[in-house]
Amino acid sequence: MGPRSVWGHLFRGWGVREVSNEGMGRQRFRYSRRQVLGGAAAFGLSAGLHGKLALAHHPIQFGLTPVFLDSDLEIMSELTQYFSGKLDHPVSSVKRRTYQEITSLLLSGGLQAAWICGFPYVQYRDRLSLMAMPLYKGEPLYQSYLIVNKDSPAQNFEDLSDQVHAFSDPNSNSGYLVTLHLLAERKLSPSGFFSQTIFTYSHRNVIRAVSSGLAQSGSVDGYVWDVVAKYEPELVAGTRVIRKSEPLGFPPIACSKEMRNDKYVGLLTDALLEMKEDPLGKHILDTLHLDGFVAGDSSNYDAIAEKMDAVREFL
Repeated sequence: MGPRSVWGHLFRGWGVREVSNEGMGRQRFRYSRRQVLGGAAAFGLSAGLHGKLALAHHPIQFGLTPVFLDSDLEIMSELTQYFSGKLDHPVSSVKRRTYQEITSLLLSGGLQAAWICGFPYVQYRDRLSLMAMPLYKGEPLYQSYLIVNKDSPAQNFEDLSDQVHAFSDPNSNSGYLVTLHLLAERKLSPSGFFSQTIFTYSHRNVIRAVSSGLAQSGSVDGYVWDVVAKYEPELVAGTRVIRKSEPLGFPPIACSKEMRNDKYVGLLTDALLEMKEDPLGKHILDTLHLDGFVAGDSSNYDAIAEKMDAVREFL
């Protein structure tokens, strides 16, 4: 699927607004995908020109999306320490505000690998290669949750009609696509069902928005909600889960197909698969409440691809 993929079709005419990651009350219009892709391509131009030869002289760039928890500064440091030790080569972590920015950097050569979401993975499955899948509760799967404020009388999806709804990111499976699919099944668009929709660009901010009353309902990564419930029970205490999706492929670690046979990408893949056997790796996994990584299979994301196709067909 090329650059003019599902992004342009999903939002045209729907009037979805976004909320800043920090202010939670400051609303603004999105940048166009062309602007973001252009900036990302410029950022990654040097890596694309130098190719694999440059990796011998520069740190490996490993990207992280906002699916990561907000305790991630320490985790990012530990991850780069772990990877650098396993590769005997410096590894730098790169985090951006949106899934789109990380995916664009990955496609343009600005990153050698990234922990992305299943939605952008299926959009660019012809250009991306699956390196590893996390294991959560023993399976490479997770769920999308629909949440409401704890005082809301809502009991099911239909009860969310005419409410302010918080999405996490327009390229999130659990924080957007799953709910779009529910709407498409009912021949509805977000603007035709919700009174208003906002993007928070963080699953934790979806929880904050619903808990505080900024939004009455939200679409959130179930893994994030579960882990935040353990670390910050007071945050999720203001919300209530009213629906869980079927199990779907957990956000994968991927690289471009051009980089799949690179020496350092191979070593990075090995480091992921061996993480549970290493003391530092085990500590990282325990902090993330993951059981390890497995090679996985692209077919694990077929259900996400089916949802994407169903939404596109409806539009």
